[in-house]
Amino acid sequence: MGKNKLKKFAELATFNNVIEADFDDIFRKDFFRKANWKRDFFKNEHPIVLELGCGKGEYTVGLGRMFPNKNFIGIDIKGARMHKGAKMAHEAGMNNAAFLRTRIEFITSFFGPNEVDEIWLTFPDPQMKKATKRLTSTWFMKMYASFLKPGGIIHLKTDSNFLYTYTREMVRINNMEVITDQNDLYHSDYVDEILALKTHYESQWLAKNIAIKYLKFKLDNGSNLTEPDIEIEFDEYHSKGGGYRERQTVEGQRVAGK
Repeated sequence: MGKNKLKKFAELATFNNVIEADFDDIFRKDFFRKANWKRDFFKNEHPIVLELGCGKGEYTVGLGRMFPNKNFIGIDIKGARMHKGAKMAHEAGMNNAAFLRTRIEFITSFFGPNEVDEIWLTFPDPQMKKATKRLTSTWFMKMYASFLKPGGIIHLKTDSNFLYTYTREMVRINNMEVITDQNDLYHSDYVDEILALKTHYESQWLAKNIAIKYLKFKLDNGSNLTEPDIEIEFDEYHSKGGGYRERQTVEGQRVAGK
């Protein structure tokens, strides 16, 4: 591990807005703050909003500034990336923006029933080869339903046509209520103050004329969800620089490609 990363990890440990949970604290058991984030951490009764896979935390910090009457928690396993947003919020004295370092697969260990109002998924890896790894899969939706309030809102913002198409179909076949559906957000008539927020990677996609998609829907029922079974063309590019073009079924079976 480089010296710069070690320095960032050491600094994270000094921030009062960063929570790092040891594996033994959450594996097959509840984290001690579960169901008590408002009372014990934020010290208020404001709604809680999560940013899953928060990366550098641009949305956690940006939304926290826009909505001072909501509590925001950015969640990611990569502390070196999270350091930027955590430091920004710490130095600004923001009391409604926190960061939790853990794997999203363990999220049910941290939040209790009806504890969370909204979830933001900002440019997650589309995980085109394995459905259960997608943050909008029914596998994850069932997790989210265990702590979202009834009618809790999920926001997906993505450059990936694959993930957007998959998620729209998942929402459709499970009769979830769509609040807004934009397949080219910045060339639409949609008006919302959140449009002022752009992540580092989002700006890169826009510079390459890649349309940004935004899907906002309600997760009313997380039980007995049906996984989509359609063919979706893979994206022609990859966030790490690799290029490919393939097709697969959303169940994870590759049917053609090169």
